[in-house]
Amino acid sequence: MLLQFSIKNFRTFKEKVTLSMVASNYDKDTREVENIMYDESFGLRILKSAVIYGANASGKSKLLEAFSFMKHFVIESSKESQKGDSIDVEPFKLSIETENKPSEFEIIFLYKNTIYRYGFEVNKEKIVSEWLFHKQKTKEVELFYREYNKFETHERGFTKGKTVIKAGLVRNNALLISVAAQFNEKTAISVIDWFKRFRTLSGLDESGYAGYTMGKTEDPIHKSKILSLLQAADLGIQDIKLLKLDIEKLPSDMPKEVREKIIKEMKEEKKEFVFDVLTSHKKYDSNKNAVENAIFTLEDHESSGTRKFFALTGPILDVIENGYTLIVDELDSKLHPNLVCKIVSLFNSKELNKKNAQIIFNTHDTNLLNSGLFRRDQIWFTNKDKYGEAKLYSLADFKSNDVRKNEPFEENYVRGKYGAVPFLNNFDDLINILSQHENEE
Repeated sequence: MLLQFSIKNFRTFKEKVTLSMVASNYDKDTREVENIMYDESFGLRILKSAVIYGANASGKSKLLEAFSFMKHFVIESSKESQKGDSIDVEPFKLSIETENKPSEFEIIFLYKNTIYRYGFEVNKEKIVSEWLFHKQKTKEVELFYREYNKFETHERGFTKGKTVIKAGLVRNNALLISVAAQFNEKTAISVIDWFKRFRTLSGLDESGYAGYTMGKTEDPIHKSKILSLLQAADLGIQDIKLLKLDIEKLPSDMPKEVREKIIKEMKEEKKEFVFDVLTSHKKYDSNKNAVENAIFTLEDHESSGTRKFFALTGPILDVIENGYTLIVDELDSKLHPNLVCKIVSLFNSKELNKKNAQIIFNTHDTNLLNSGLFRRDQIWFTNKDKYGEAKLYSLADFKSNDVRKNEPFEENYVRGKYGAVPFLNNFDDLINILSQHENEE
């Protein structure tokens, strides 16, 4: 499970910010059973969900982009680049103090009864520093520390690390953790495995994972679970079926190269191509009795919200079944607020989320603040100051006298008590200016 994530000098974040999934003692009597997993080995109370609020351009999405960057770079840095290739990282650009300094990323997570703390500093040319610590009992042990191309490694805890270093296999634009995992370093493989269990999705564009959900429906058990979620969402869908390309009925306007490639793969490699999903809905007679089913296509007949929720069902089930961590940018986009509440409830549930999967998402849906689903330490805000610097803080960071657990969070947030809302007073001036121009015409 994710315990903590920190970034510094990345995009809109100049100073270090930290998102913690370790429960505070602030709300110890609030949703303690539902929202928290207790780890006896380390005495940790770990949150299963968190929501992030903030004005437009305040850093909500940039924070989640930082998660995506770190995951991708950890898994792929040793494979996708060559010596001399630039690194796709972007420092805070609105200050001469930071524009040429490295960006910093650090993550702490619990995996297989071990707490790992891993991080690195990186600029566009090279890795500036990199470190890995683990804790298996009470003491945190350094497994390696890197400064540019100088390394210190733990002989027993990171055995093959020294081998790949001596062989000169670690480029200055590749992470040691990524390289070592390729050479079967046991601890490095564990770190990489955890990052592979870390899912990041865009709530604005579901095309990237709709195909994954479609593929899941090929298995009867997974199809049944997906259908159960669709029916629980009150979308009127009774059944689903994949609509596959017929080699004899390929569209006449399909480009010749694409057509030939598809025909070759379908004939020689026995591949199947899915291009839509058929959804079944009840059809009624004049007495409102169900008499048969009407068949729609997901793309042409279902709403954008239905299409998005269908796409989400596959990743959500995968994460919950395996105890992964899910990061979603704009989860509420296209979805009804009540449906978003139900998704969060799945993760908070002890009965349905038995492997303690986590969900972290950003949203503008203020209804969630009054839903009773979240403790104060699960509600986070991003706020950008007049210098363009984004800050990150939790509702639990406020003094108890300033924020009481039973106060109306939604009302207070909208009126600006917690910050993280847009300053719109200039709109009054804009109205006056536009009115003057109208009078001049």
